[in-house]
Amino acid sequence: MAGEYSSVPAADLDDISGQIFVPGATEDNTLDESVSVTLMRDMKAVGGKFYHVLIPRDGTSLLNDWDLWGPLILCTVLAILLQGHGDGSNDGGPQFAQVFVIVWLGAGVVTLNSTLLDGKLSFFQSICVLGYCILPLVIAAVLVKLISLFGLKRGLVAFIVDFSLVTVTFVWSMFAAVCFLKPTNNPGKKLISTYPVGLFYFVIAWLVVSQP
Repeated sequence: MAGEYSSVPAADLDDISGQIFVPGATEDNTLDESVSVTLMRDMKAVGGKFYHVLIPRDGTSLLNDWDLWGPLILCTVLAILLQGHGDGSNDGGPQFAQVFVIVWLGAGVVTLNSTLLDGKLSFFQSICVLGYCILPLVIAAVLVKLISLFGLKRGLVAFIVDFSLVTVTFVWSMFAAVCFLKPTNNPGKKLISTYPVGLFYFVIAWLVVSQP
């Protein structure tokens, strides 16, 4: 049996060389780049996803290249805008942590519902889409806060303006989320999959319109 195996001379081993190539892999090594370059690349990616939410046409960038930076930024801004005064006064506004819990827990429940209904998205892909699509409501929260601080005083006119802004942005958020999630839902269960999404954005919209 030993005679059936051929040996390679030791001198020939020095001539054996090569490279390991993985099909589809890029040659960019992000481990050697500076922090500023990494941050700029991530910010550009987040800005691109914001653009897709504002003009919802193609959801592949949100689905294939998902991240949680955008939802984290939007949730932080929303929590800062909606939090109460924190001075012990009962102004009816939610606290910072409460907004975080409502947004992330709500997105998690909606994602779990979609998964149980045989949705095609992974957990974090769905969280990414739901988180990015609150962008219009965050814009409404900024405008409502500016109106309260520098514009109209609290009253019927201010409520009508606030309500109109929040209604438009609620529909905007809902439309964007449905555009991205609809192709991934079970065709026979699209209605029951979409209803929790609308409820999720309705709760956020109510927080925005009722902010102190």
